Amino acid sequence: MNKINFDIKPSYHFWFWGSYFVLNTFRWGAYFNDYEYSFKSNLIEFALHIPLVYFNLFYLVPKFVIKSKYLQFSICLLISLFAIYLLKTGLTYYLISENIWPEANREYHPFDTNHILAVCIGELYVLSMASSVYFTLTWLKERERNRALTESQFKIKLKYLKTQIQPHFFFNTLNNLYSLSLASSDKVPVVILKLSKLMEYVLYDIKDTKFVPLIKEIDYIENYIEIEKLRFEEVDVTINIDSDIENVKVPPLLFISLIENAFKHGGVNNKHLKIKINFRMDKNNRLHFEIINNFVSSQDLNSKKGIGLQNTKSRLKLLFKDDFILDQKVKFNYFIILLQIPVYEN
Repeated sequence: MNKINFDIKPSYHFWFWGSYFVLNTFRWGAYFNDYEYSFKSNLIEFALHIPLVYFNLFYLVPKFVIKSKYLQFSICLLISLFAIYLLKTGLTYYLISENIWPEANREYHPFDTNHILAVCIGELYVLSMASSVYFTLTWLKERERNRALTESQFKIKLKYLKTQIQPHFFFNTLNNLYSLSLASSDKVPVVILKLSKLMEYVLYDIKDTKFVPLIKEIDYIENYIEIEKLRFEEVDVTINIDSDIENVKVPPLLFISLIENAFKHGGVNNKHLKIKINFRMDKNNRLHFEIINNFVSSQDLNSKKGIGLQNTKSRLKLLFKDDFILDQKVKFNYFIILLQIPVYEN
């Protein structure tokens, strides 16, 4: 069922009607130089304004307007206005003055057309103003709620994408570590230390963090590369940093999928894997990341289009919308991925 959720604080209602009552009392009291009459008149009017406004907000709008039953709404509103007219006229006549409309500077009798129109227009004015204020506050509150919900969904989806990155890497590393332990290799302590650093970074350093220093990300990448080297007989990896990155921040684990793909696909049937990683900042405060790896000519390049690259694209769209460039190309026996993103500095 369609309905409107009204959850504006009661204190806001009190201050709105209280301020409006005081303002209206002084306004008409000063205009006619009769504050006593203005006070009494406004007591009657506001005793009718307030129920009409909330009857409209809580009943008429949810029951008819939201359901597009505009004719029924109009009929009910006209009946409500007529009831308000009868009550206002009767209460004014018996409690304040037999002159039911002294503001007009002439004597009017009940049910005069001009008096009916004046009262109804006045009620519609209050109804429209109060409803506008109320719906504006409700809209602002709903917008904030939607923003918070969108941000929460964004974090959940981003966290999900991040969790897809590492499990199989840690699984492979543990297998390699097991093989080294069987061979009583002196590399075991080194691998365990680097693996613990990777896990510490993933589990603690970047927890609930949207951006991290690029320097820390590069440290993570270097530890990752050292562990990956265990899988290959001969691998050559170089990292070049062509500009000052001391204060640059980037999304965590953004580059690792691309680097992992270079090892995973470039190392197929490749006795000497070469990987080159470049970081460069341009004058527009954008980071250029480039990773190049060789491959054997018989390799199926379609295998490059795996979960890593799709994962990265999904994260980039969440983080930067369309303000990024991700491109891939083949040049001779080298596979090249280019990434360009805006960055944030301390």
